Amino acid sequence: MTASLYEKLGGEEAVSAAVDIFYRKVLADDRVNYFFDNIDMDRQAAKQKAFLTMVFGGPNNYTGKDMREAHKPLVEKGLNDTHVDVIIEHLGATLKELGVADEDIQQVADIANSVRDDVLNR
Repeated sequence: MTASLYEKLGGEEAVSAAVDIFYRKVLADDRVNYFFDNIDMDRQAAKQKAFLTMVFGGPNNYTGKDMREAHKPLVEKGLNDTHVDVIIEHLGATLKELGVADEDIQQVADIANSVRDDVLNR
């Protein structure tokens, strides 16, 4: 049996580190950081960790809203494809920084792109 992406990345500890690095990059980026104004970032990071664990094939403890519902307020604030591209770029850079193989980073980007229409409510 082949290892899940979750296992290949290094499990819970690796996902946790990735989310922390990822949000540091996002919050430092003026192209997207304003979407996180007035957001409880500890809570946001916890939701993101649970979500990424699930999409990477780890234990499913995600109890958050679905993609459309969760991002609807952001779409109303102008969230578009350019912003999604920036987020995927930061996720890829984060995984690269953590030593993740290029093909695994591509798999993560493919997963992220597979929910793009839901995120953008179209």
